[in-house]
Amino acid sequence: MSRPILLAPAGNWECARAAVANGADAIYFGLERFNARLRADNFTVADLKELIPWLHQQGVKGYVTFNTLVFTHELEEAEGFLRAIIQAGVDAVIVQDVGICRLIRHLSPDLPIHASTQMTITSSAGVAFAKSLGAEVAVLARECSLAEMAKIHGLPLEVFVHGALCVAYSGQCLTSEALGGRSANRGECAQACRMTYDLIADGQQVDLGSKRYLLSPQDLMGLEKIPELLAAGIHCFKIEGRLKSPDYVAAVTQIYRQALDQALAGSPRPVSQQDRYELGMSFSRGFYSGWLDGINNQRLVRGDYGKKRGVELGTVQRCQGDWLWLQTPIPIQPGDGLVIGLEAEEVGGRVYQVQHQGSLTGVRLGRPLRVRVGDPVWKTSDPHLEKRWRQSYQTLPARVPIWLAVQGQIGERVTVRAWDEDGHEVVVVSRVELQRAEKQPLTEERLRQQLGRLGGTPFGLAGLENHLQPGGILPVSELNRLRRQAVAGLLEQRGQPKAWRLCADHSYRDLLPQGAEPELTRASLAVLVRQLEVVPTVLAAGVDRLYVELEDPRQYRQAVQLAKAAGQGIWVAPPRITKPGETWILKQVRACQAAGYLIRNYDHLTFFAGDPCVADFSFNVANPITARTFWERYRLERLTASYDLNIQQLGDLLMQAPPQWFEITIHQHMPMFHMEHCVFCAFLSTGTDYTNCGRPCEKYTVTLRDRTGVEHLLKADAGCRNTLFNGKAQTGAEGIPYLWERGARYFRLEFVHESPEQIQTTIAAYQALLRGELSGSRLWQELQLINQLGVTRGQG
Repeated sequence: MSRPILLAPAGNWECARAAVANGADAIYFGLERFNARLRADNFTVADLKELIPWLHQQGVKGYVTFNTLVFTHELEEAEGFLRAIIQAGVDAVIVQDVGICRLIRHLSPDLPIHASTQMTITSSAGVAFAKSLGAEVAVLARECSLAEMAKIHGLPLEVFVHGALCVAYSGQCLTSEALGGRSANRGECAQACRMTYDLIADGQQVDLGSKRYLLSPQDLMGLEKIPELLAAGIHCFKIEGRLKSPDYVAAVTQIYRQALDQALAGSPRPVSQQDRYELGMSFSRGFYSGWLDGINNQRLVRGDYGKKRGVELGTVQRCQGDWLWLQTPIPIQPGDGLVIGLEAEEVGGRVYQVQHQGSLTGVRLGRPLRVRVGDPVWKTSDPHLEKRWRQSYQTLPARVPIWLAVQGQIGERVTVRAWDEDGHEVVVVSRVELQRAEKQPLTEERLRQQLGRLGGTPFGLAGLENHLQPGGILPVSELNRLRRQAVAGLLEQRGQPKAWRLCADHSYRDLLPQGAEPELTRASLAVLVRQLEVVPTVLAAGVDRLYVELEDPRQYRQAVQLAKAAGQGIWVAPPRITKPGETWILKQVRACQAAGYLIRNYDHLTFFAGDPCVADFSFNVANPITARTFWERYRLERLTASYDLNIQQLGDLLMQAPPQWFEITIHQHMPMFHMEHCVFCAFLSTGTDYTNCGRPCEKYTVTLRDRTGVEHLLKADAGCRNTLFNGKAQTGAEGIPYLWERGARYFRLEFVHESPEQIQTTIAAYQALLRGELSGSRLWQELQLINQLGVTRGQG
């Protein structure tokens, strides 16, 4: 294994400079399209010609984030971006879309691909899947623990060690789209997890005091876990933050650089209070180790705020006019910024004066504030620290070691050979001969002094070999010229783009599905339910297929028996996530002897290989290249089209791939957040995980009420993972004629908590729709549904 990499974020040029100056081995950044942080400043394709050579001259790698889903009509544009990226010599591309992995490898056999955390890789099966696409590094889901990481093999692994945590599995969050038409899988996350929610249990609001940010995790701080991450074999330590400031990048990179170096040297340092202070001041919603130590639902989410707070100082002990007094070990200086109280009633400002009385610190903010004794106080700004951070990247350090060898005889020209550890080498020759010195001949010390003047360059002199004939001399001006010429030569060589192979005659069109599938004449309607008691209702409704997804896999046997008694088959759905050690769940699912399986992840692809399978929406099939990959490699019966596709985008997909491949969900409560975080455990128990929570998920019907008053249903699965379903059902009924024209014949309805009567009425309405007896507009109006297919409205 090569030396571990510290990977820092760069949302713009200044952030890139801050990362390089403070010790990053590599940076990751997005371009103006196809990256999951479109709100960052980002770089452009044109910037690559300057950025990549500069990074390589500094001894730093550059990874481009191409980590969104790509729709059918965008494939040609995506290919153009990829060609420019390949030609620019970037060090790797971080990719989410399966089809884009295939396209990259088709265009270039050797450009490194890193499988994004958006691919939801949680096991060795996921790593093997990424490797089969040509990936050289797998970025694990943030929800993986250290113990789980140690069991995941197959590729070098990259993990997040610091920064904001998404509450939902990356690549499996549909909340921003469902509530606001902004897709997280398209780089437009609206951060619905940072909003307030009321917890409703069995119809009654639960009094949680000040806790209303029920889905907003504290930020990840894995600094003290670095030795354990190294022991687990982690290859790349990743800092989150492409939307953060250069000061944040500088502070966090510097602290993790020092800690990683000391751990690699065998003398890991304890995390100091100064480390915690500086990390907190750079950006903090409070810190926790995330899921690195496993699941602790009481620690992950505080619940009382959702945005940056800085460092918590303590609570107000006394108020006097525009003075407030608190007890804190953290120094406060005039000019510091404070905020007092929780978000709904917070006040604050800059500190004007500071006094000390015994153990209390008094601060004057220049105006009377409406604060109470007991209100929490945070320090949000430290101008002295911020100045130091900014200074850290004003001058770049010499971080690339070079070696020099000087050779020459008196009366001959002098040769200087310069080389670096990456194999670049330059030889320069003096314009004048080496003269015999009359007074002060060149010594090795003088050569080091003159040739080692490398300030303003990325280079530091690591060694010098003196092979000059003793007693010779060269003018200082000539030595300076030789040094400048050698440096220029090395910079030019280091700045050359990586020469990745690029197949000029290859195109995305080569990867599109070939040949036609036989056309179906009739529509097929499938139904998915999540309650055992409604299975008989669906079996009696005359649908073509029944899928069942239950929290307890042991109940699948009962569902199968009900279906057999009715002379029908039934398909079952395993949980959406599988981690190391959870194969027992899949064995329980298979034990029911269902007719087939609605599979959700890479473990399912291998475990249920050879069984009848339909791939669910969680595989994010958004373009025909992705569709062809799954269809041909795994011989699936059908693919569920990605929920990111709106009606036009879905039509584009059906025109470029056989429509008989696809099952289209036209009625559902959108599954928004899919989380390792268990809201039941966190707020309806005092337990930390399933071993001690008392299973409140089995005792209560829980909804989360958002700021608009809509209540979204919360469900747990066999792995204790939570899914929050949109409280409003939506329909694509009006789009059926459009989809029918494009060959769609397989449609699905999904239910969450509806009564047997509601399900019966809804199924009958869609059956009438597919027979042409009911219009789509009348259906959604009569059933009071949201008239929307998928999660995004426009053509974006």
